[in-house]
Amino acid sequence: MSAVVLLSGGLDSVVNFKKALDDVGVSRVLFFDYGQRSLKREREAVKKIAYRYDVPFQEIRLGFMTHFGSALTRGGIPSLRVEELDKREKTEQTASLVWVPNRNGIFIEIAAGIAENVGASTVVVGFNREEAATFPDNSSDYLDCLNIALHYSTRAKVKLVSYTLTMDKREIYRLGRECTAPLDLVWSCYRGGWRMCGECESCQRLKRAIGDEIAWFSSEHFRGGFAK
Repeated sequence: MSAVVLLSGGLDSVVNFKKALDDVGVSRVLFFDYGQRSLKREREAVKKIAYRYDVPFQEIRLGFMTHFGSALTRGGIPSLRVEELDKREKTEQTASLVWVPNRNGIFIEIAAGIAENVGASTVVVGFNREEAATFPDNSSDYLDCLNIALHYSTRAKVKLVSYTLTMDKREIYRLGRECTAPLDLVWSCYRGGWRMCGECESCQRLKRAIGDEIAWFSSEHFRGGFAK
């Protein structure tokens, strides 16, 4: 048994990578280039993680997705205040701006084909309960439906797994500390600056998850720390 892990460099995927590595082993990490603004920073984070743990890295370019009209690829990424993270109307607005149609579906189907080809039994993704509220492709229902589809689309019956499926970001961060995930290499920002912006929804959720440890996370020796 082994896993193929979809790794973006964000908190959720990094923690899921380490759990998969500890539990079943990782055949390779997959990184997708779909024209996202944070491409260079994400790729740098994922390559460093793959190198640290001596796991094969594979990049897949999906240039056609740059035309999907998302703020993640065409700019205009919205900012969000931490107190707005639990306001459904506000997060629905920001989610609609950064939504990339069927992104997870496209990634996972490709990953399942690669997994079967290399003899891996599972595809591991970084879903979570917190973002599933506004991103249905993070939900347990979506994972269950995809597993039904993969039962028919792969002869090896590749399964989709997420160790963080029922967790919020705080719980994921704690799990990451417990399993010694490479949190020093995390890149969770929608933007592609030298430091994480600290203002987009992804940054704000990460900052809230870290809580009192924010000073450590933002220290100068930490490559992915937040902009001042």
